[in-house]
Amino acid sequence: MNPRLVAASLVLNVFLIGAVAGGAGWLIGKSTPGFSLESAGGRLPAADRKIFRQALREVRRESRDVILDGQAARREAANLLQQPTLDSNALAAALERARNADATVRARLEQRIVEFAASGSPEDRQLLADALLRRAGRQPPPAKKSP
Repeated sequence: MNPRLVAASLVLNVFLIGAVAGGAGWLIGKSTPGFSLESAGGRLPAADRKIFRQALREVRRESRDVILDGQAARREAANLLQQPTLDSNALAAALERARNADATVRARLEQRIVEFAASGSPEDRQLLADALLRRAGRQPPPAKKSP
């Protein structure tokens, strides 16, 4: 068997395994809400939750071009992996474009969450803080009881 074909097959299989593992992790994360700032919004009171989700939808709408560029970069990376001869530089560039798009959207979402938190109540901020602590692998401290 052609060594290049074996190498391309190996790279493609590693890529596919990573995609499946990432998808499984995403699904598992969906079943355990409250482990990110975005999912913490689901624990807010109904009126605040609506405002929170609307703000995040707005960011995604405003970031549509960046999101589409990231998706195109991932498709380009997949196509490059399927070529008989791997162009490592082009693959690295496509993956970097996808990563930069993801980071840009994440930064925009986090900035909107900061704006929401700045105008929110201490209780709402506590819910967001608890989500960050769980994400960092620490459980939030027990609630303080009033004397």
